[in-house]
Amino acid sequence: MQKSQDHAYPTHWEADVVLRDGGTARIRPITPDDAERLVSFYEQVSDESKYYRFFAPYPRLSDRDVHRFTHHDYVDRVGLAATVGGEFIATVRYDRINDQGLSAKDPEDDQAEVAFLVQDAHQGRGVASALLEHIAAVARERGIRRFAAEVLPANSKMIKVFTDAGYTHKRTFEDGVVRLEFDLEPTEQSMAVMRGREQRAEARSVQRLLTPRSVAVIGTGRAPGGVGRTALRSLLDSGFTGRVHAVNHAFPEGMQRLDPEGVPAVRSLREISDPVDLAVIAVPADSVPDVVRDCGEHGVQGVLILSSGYAEAGPAGRERQRDLLRQARSYGMRLIGPNAFGLINTAPGVRLNASLAPQMPGAGHIGLFTQSGAIGIALLSGLHARGPGDGGIAGISAFVSAGNRADVSGNDLLQYWYEDPDTDVVILYLESIGNPRKFARLARRTAAVKPVVVARGARHNGTAPPGHAVPTVRVPDSTVAALMRQAGVIRVDTVTELIDAGLLLASQPLPAGSRIAILGNSESLALLAYDACLTERLRPQRPHVLTSAATPDDFRAALAEALAGDGCDAVVVTAIPWVGEGAAVSPGGGEGAALAAALRTAAEAHPEKPVTVVHLAMNELAETLAAPAPAPAPAPASGPDAPAGDRAPRPEDPAPAPARPPESAPPPRSPSQPARPLSPPGPPPTLAAPQPAPARAPGATTPPHPRRTAPVRIPAYPAAERAVRALAEAVRYAAWRREAADPGRVPEYDDIQEAAAGADIERLLGRLTLDVPTGRSVPVPPEDAEALLARYGIHTRPVLAAPDPDTAVRAAARLGYPVALKTTAPHLRHRADLGGVRLDIAGERELRRTYTELTDFLGSPEELRPVVQSMVPRGVDTVIRAAIDPAAGAVLSFGLAGAPSQLLGDIAHRLIPATDREVAEQIRSIRAAPLLFGWRGSQPVDTAALAELLLRVSRLVDDHPEVVGVDLEPVVVAAHGLSVLGASVRLARPPATTDLGPRRLPVY
Repeated sequence: MQKSQDHAYPTHWEADVVLRDGGTARIRPITPDDAERLVSFYEQVSDESKYYRFFAPYPRLSDRDVHRFTHHDYVDRVGLAATVGGEFIATVRYDRINDQGLSAKDPEDDQAEVAFLVQDAHQGRGVASALLEHIAAVARERGIRRFAAEVLPANSKMIKVFTDAGYTHKRTFEDGVVRLEFDLEPTEQSMAVMRGREQRAEARSVQRLLTPRSVAVIGTGRAPGGVGRTALRSLLDSGFTGRVHAVNHAFPEGMQRLDPEGVPAVRSLREISDPVDLAVIAVPADSVPDVVRDCGEHGVQGVLILSSGYAEAGPAGRERQRDLLRQARSYGMRLIGPNAFGLINTAPGVRLNASLAPQMPGAGHIGLFTQSGAIGIALLSGLHARGPGDGGIAGISAFVSAGNRADVSGNDLLQYWYEDPDTDVVILYLESIGNPRKFARLARRTAAVKPVVVARGARHNGTAPPGHAVPTVRVPDSTVAALMRQAGVIRVDTVTELIDAGLLLASQPLPAGSRIAILGNSESLALLAYDACLTERLRPQRPHVLTSAATPDDFRAALAEALAGDGCDAVVVTAIPWVGEGAAVSPGGGEGAALAAALRTAAEAHPEKPVTVVHLAMNELAETLAAPAPAPAPAPASGPDAPAGDRAPRPEDPAPAPARPPESAPPPRSPSQPARPLSPPGPPPTLAAPQPAPARAPGATTPPHPRRTAPVRIPAYPAAERAVRALAEAVRYAAWRREAADPGRVPEYDDIQEAAAGADIERLLGRLTLDVPTGRSVPVPPEDAEALLARYGIHTRPVLAAPDPDTAVRAAARLGYPVALKTTAPHLRHRADLGGVRLDIAGERELRRTYTELTDFLGSPEELRPVVQSMVPRGVDTVIRAAIDPAAGAVLSFGLAGAPSQLLGDIAHRLIPATDREVAEQIRSIRAAPLLFGWRGSQPVDTAALAELLLRVSRLVDDHPEVVGVDLEPVVVAAHGLSVLGASVRLARPPATTDLGPRRLPVY
């Protein structure tokens, strides 16, 4: 419990947050140095807002008021401010009170009165809701469990802030005032409210970057070439629908237009009278701070920094990058970069290419995020080669290459794409994950409605790539991959596999199972596809081999028959150029186009089953299958909300609109044309699931898959292995989606003492971390570890020290024979094979003899540190661990003790919090699992008790982020019940990027 004298400035309360409109604000404790800021802030608040705050006219603050509102002890009296540009826009404070409502200092008084004041210009931006989250977290840290607030009935906005927060509350009315009291313990509803607000705010912030109405390119060169001029050229060539300005302080005075581009040219942003939504910055790193300051003062909403020379350049550059981030956020701006490649939005109402890409990608439904410009180029080039043009199979909805990703990251894009109706598949190339807990949560949620395909770079070298200041990975890459798959992420290894899987998922429905039909006019190619299916653990049927002279009509008939049958869930078509007399199309005479038309005709009759094509030497076939569908009418679609390409009609569309022909010019730029609005809050639209449709949990949603229009698009691959691998990923993802409809639950246990455990942890951290650097973990003494685990119903067998034979005998008498004599020296711990564990000692004489043998053979008692422990029923020795890994988040691990886990790596991992269903699967997933279920006539062990123990460990780590390590070894699982023979716990102060507290933007 904190005492009132503990009033050092709490830097860990500082946080950057995204507000409802997508802008950012800084939340920090108020200090005595803020007196002038507070007075200035109060002068800008309306008389009505002041009346609501003080229940009386209160035109100005007295010197006494200013002193009271800026001097806090950070325990019993706390004030927080939300700032933009260094100035206050809102404040909140609490004062600890006793049962009579009077000011209190006693830590036993766990109630506080809370009050807000928000500047009128910033009301409606969600500032008060964000401040409530943070002041509640501060209060819990200081031992306060309840807030009380008195509000005038007319102040409906503030009443709504309290009642909508999701806390358990009580509302009364007395003497003309509404009194609200609410518990600060997070509830399922309060967490859902907080994360819903987080999602909408972060999605809105990304949307503002992707849909600007005005862009300024700062650093546009006077001569052709260079980064700035290239970015400007890309912007203009894309057909951007908004206003464009070229900015360079070196432009001659009086210069008004940059030719030959013909865009307005200015020397600084101050010369632009209209608002600027996005600034593309391409100036040397030393000049960036001045440019960002100008952007902030001009009201720019976001900055894209192409400039290099930051964290990728070493420690000095990393510090320069942190200063840059602080500066951008101080003005409420989001930042992409630095060292970024750019961003692209193909929506017809925007047509934004603010990147260094030489051409605008085709419009489609793939969302693409990369942390590497080089990989971004490779992905854009690869997609363009597979299906160029708007409406092609490889079209994208949006592209962001974030470079050093100092601010905007893959997590932000997941928030945006989760509800974006124009994105059906998400592709991410990641080299580091700054907040793995949050990534796992967002990826799982997004994968439940649309596929998320991820490739990771820098997997094996143990270091983060230059520019990414995050902790390095500690667990093997195979573990990270398994954990990603558990969250529904489709994990691949290469850029080629990213494209292969993305194309199939963007164009085809999800398969209902793993039964694969194979047909084609080459037996060898069909057998390669058959073998590839077996390798991927699919269930292929015997290939249906047509003759080498098979015509397109033969292919159409064979494909129609396969799709109509009940015995397959997907079809792989293999094709080589055909020969033969009387063929409908002669070799080289448009055979690819004819075959593509035949396959499309058959596929469109069965839109519920995916089809993929493997071809050799038939490039025309692949190009035709991937090409944009011909428009049913020549008139182009108009308006920012018209469907792009050959997108399937969606339920919200009032009527089908014709797609714009690929040869039509981009829509003309219109400065007044509005950007496409973000879809309204709520569940995303529903995806036509394969038949039979899986059952859905109450409230669960599935998105609409684009997936069939007439004519359809079919992905084609030059190798059977690539086509089958992509199809196998779709099969596994579809199975995960069906299972995710019923993910299980995190059980509640009546004997768990969460609050008492939290108090124990706070006490232990205060005692154990006095001289320990921030962020480093510390081991908990054994007796304290046992007590902490017992709070969660995890009971360990008593262990008594035996420094000499007489003490060992007394310990055995206390525990009762038979006993075990074990060493606890690190090099002999759990090593029965080296003689460090002696079991089934039946009496005193045997114990003394064993003690002498042990010390004579292995070393002195001081070195061995022997202990005595009572024997437990025979069973299977297992090991349970939980740890916080920088790259994977909170991980729960299980395996058999000894060689299976230590030598063979036979360990199963699950993300925390784990559900009962996930834990049951975890137990069965290790290769040695048969030993638990009666292998070769042995008695099955109590796996129900084992599952409960795993769930209790998961709950402990999930409830308390300070618990960074739990090790239970061995856990002997018998036929009835289990025994925990050894346990250790490690604690550390949680990092600022934890996903368990109030929402905040990370700082790397």
